Amino acid sequence: MEVVVASSIGVLTGCGVYLVLRLRAFPVILGLAMLSYAVNVFLFASGRLAVNMPPVLSKYGEAAYTDPLPQALVLTAIVISFGMTAVLVMVALAAYLEAGNDRVNIDSPANGAADEKAGS
Repeated sequence: MEVVVASSIGVLTGCGVYLVLRLRAFPVILGLAMLSYAVNVFLFASGRLAVNMPPVLSKYGEAAYTDPLPQALVLTAIVISFGMTAVLVMVALAAYLEAGNDRVNIDSPANGAADEKAGS
């Protein structure tokens, strides 16, 4: 089971980094969402992957238990990442409606790159 979880974290991270490096707004948002899912799975796996074990110690002194703190952290992170994804989608939609496309222009005069090229 650890191999499946580790490989899923790797695939989510790889896909997320690939999408973040694209020069379009909506793939960047999807990439950030995938990276947040990868972090959530990593945090969830850090609490030990124990199947059919109680989340707290019982009075019988079981040695194996699932740590509830990573589960609470992941639940909080899911809610926060969903809210931030909704905000990013609305910002990207407003930028798309204003500009007419969702391309990220890295050579705009506002960045100063065109001014440096014109001056030399």
